[in-house]
Amino acid sequence: MLMAMTMTAQTDSIAKLLKDDPRRAYGTDYPYPMETARMTKAPRGYKAFYISHYGRHGSRYYWTDRLYKDLDTLLKVAHRRGQLTTAGERFYTRYMAAKDELMTGVTELTDLGWQQHQRIARTMYNRFPEVFKRGGNVYAISSLVGRCVISMASFCLELKQCNPKIEVREQSSRFTLDAVAPSDRQNPARRTYPKMKPRYEQRRDELKGDPTLPLRVAQRAFTSTDSLPSNANRIGANLIDLYTTLPSIGHEGMLEGIVSDADIVERWEQANLGSYSWVFGPQLETIPILKDILTKAEAAINGTSDHIADLRFGHDSYLGPLTVLMGINGADQDPEDPYQVKYCYQNWETCKASNIQLIFYRGKGGRDDILVKCLLNGEEARLPLPSSLYPYYKWADFKRYYEKKTQQ
Repeated sequence: MLMAMTMTAQTDSIAKLLKDDPRRAYGTDYPYPMETARMTKAPRGYKAFYISHYGRHGSRYYWTDRLYKDLDTLLKVAHRRGQLTTAGERFYTRYMAAKDELMTGVTELTDLGWQQHQRIARTMYNRFPEVFKRGGNVYAISSLVGRCVISMASFCLELKQCNPKIEVREQSSRFTLDAVAPSDRQNPARRTYPKMKPRYEQRRDELKGDPTLPLRVAQRAFTSTDSLPSNANRIGANLIDLYTTLPSIGHEGMLEGIVSDADIVERWEQANLGSYSWVFGPQLETIPILKDILTKAEAAINGTSDHIADLRFGHDSYLGPLTVLMGINGADQDPEDPYQVKYCYQNWETCKASNIQLIFYRGKGGRDDILVKCLLNGEEARLPLPSSLYPYYKWADFKRYYEKKTQQ
């Protein structure tokens, strides 16, 4: 009975989150939520002194020009042959007006992406003023990809605007790839790790979802898909892929009457399964990032480093797996039942500009009296560690547990 009640409560919680903000169903395309969660006051006598961070780049245009090119070709042919519905013709007009912008912007950070990192940086500064108020050295590294470099620049510039006494060193280099994008082919320290497979995969067919959604979406835009450059299911899937990116590029409404938030919510649970496999598989590849977090934190604690913050800017392909490796909010639970996956991982947690922040607090006992708090996307998160002070954990427990993780 207790298990049944817990599952019902969890189901209601997920449903409420999607009802409150249907765009959560966009998963990794979800634009970073701008709300500011409430923080639990630190235990008496403890003050924050150091922050370790890993963040994904902010909102961007689509990651490849394939989607834009396919839609361009498709719409031109359908328009010429009169195979577009009224909603389809309206989409054709809007798409053609925006096409040059989309093709030019492929993979690049948008204004919204810049603003997201500004907001995250200012929120960090305001939440933990004791870390930053006297100034100090901040070290920031990024992958070699432009949208990550610009995200880093936005974040660091905002910190400087908050307090000009802060000294920031930014680096995007092959020398630092192991700590931010370890599987990048340009990483000279790159290693190969085994891929993991979640247990639910053996029963994945139990949760099939509605396979007709792409077809229904295509039918809203096209009177017929006969003789078009792609089949109806592929067309519908492409329209859905475009739709979830629109808020990030400032083109909401482009697919009005063709795709809706209700459609995306309808397919979310099945999509979330695919996301879990995607972040679960390469989790061991993020071991170098976790090692860097531990090494730099220890240096900040024992005084061999004067950094007040270490910032890393990379990709969802690392942040998501790192969430699993660290077991943040139960992401490492690996359930056998596909219907249980949504309770340990929700793909909107790997959204645009998603981030993990580890806040370190020093007590009166000095180096032997350190607590750590984990934030996932600005909200206090659970770690797979014992604690009588949640959301605070003893550094000794944190270090012991995660050092074992790095030895896999």
